[in-house]
Amino acid sequence: MTNYVPFRIEDEAQKTVFDLTLTDVPLPEERTHVFTDTSDADMPRIEIYRVGAEWLFLVSPTRDAAISLRLIVSPDFHDARLHILSDTRFGIDNACMILYAFSTALLHTLTMHASVIVRNERGYLFLGKSGTGKSTHARMWLKAFDDAWLLNDDNPILRLLDNGEVRVYGSPWSGKTPCYIHKDAPVAAITQLAQAPQNNIRTLKLPQAYAYMLASVSGLKIEPAMMDALYDTISHVIQSVPVRYMECLPDTDAAHVCAETVL
Repeated sequence: MTNYVPFRIEDEAQKTVFDLTLTDVPLPEERTHVFTDTSDADMPRIEIYRVGAEWLFLVSPTRDAAISLRLIVSPDFHDARLHILSDTRFGIDNACMILYAFSTALLHTLTMHASVIVRNERGYLFLGKSGTGKSTHARMWLKAFDDAWLLNDDNPILRLLDNGEVRVYGSPWSGKTPCYIHKDAPVAAITQLAQAPQNNIRTLKLPQAYAYMLASVSGLKIEPAMMDALYDTISHVIQSVPVRYMECLPDTDAAHVCAETVL
């Protein structure tokens, strides 16, 4: 689990966001199905149940694969028990991502599905559905600009600070690209990407920006308190940071067009 090493701290007095215990978790016979989150065939499937006051998550690596982990979580998402049925790395990573996203939602924190480039000490987020070309567009920035570097390629953390500043952080999770960097930067711009036969970019109005941001944030949308907090954080973020929509080709010209608009 070398992806966690850069983020390790020795301060034992630091308050934990969540506690995760690896143990045997039998499948509860009495459980109520709440929601099943499925997307593309090659993306994980998450089944969500209630077991009394607790939550039960059953996760498989792809939509049609067998369940790989069982995760039972306390109502406040602070304490969890994990039973890995197969693939230890997948089990720990996905359990930690779920717990982190849900337990920090009330702390003005967003776990994003995005790729992030840092240039001139400022962060630039690229949003879009899987396969849209977020990683490709980030690589075009790296190719076009010598001073650009990749902070995270799939799951960065966005946080609204008490002073109103929006910052983006690296995380131990970065999709298929091993990029585990314990650094952060103020957010300069957020861009929603779409494949197109030309490079074109425009600024989104707040309702459009809100919709794209919400689609890119991890959250349990059936939990009212969590979603109220995420809605509030997103609202403040899009009023502080410009959100743009870019139709683009997979070339360096797209990086230049984007940079000229957002820098």
